[in-house]
Amino acid sequence: MKRETIIKLILIALLIGCLFNMTYGYYTIVRIAAMFGFVILAYMEFNKKGLTLTAIIMVLLAALFQPFFKVGLSKELWNVIDVIVASGLIYSIIKK
Repeated sequence: MKRETIIKLILIALLIGCLFNMTYGYYTIVRIAAMFGFVILAYMEFNKKGLTLTAIIMVLLAALFQPFFKVGLSKELWNVIDVIVASGLIYSIIKK
């Protein structure tokens, strides 16, 4: 299995875990892991194909999930974002 796919599967599992009632520490870990994961995925995409829409989306997702300047959204909205992002990652795995 490729590194890119492994990173995506880990991110999917973490994002789906956010749909359950977890402690605040879990969400902090998810934000840190997601930021690093999306930065790595953006870097890998940029090295393969240059500046593409996928690379830009990965950078934007890294910025959204970064833990330093928190984006103040409701839990319900974060759940919707988590499902959309996890679905997109699943689609990108299936597409390849």
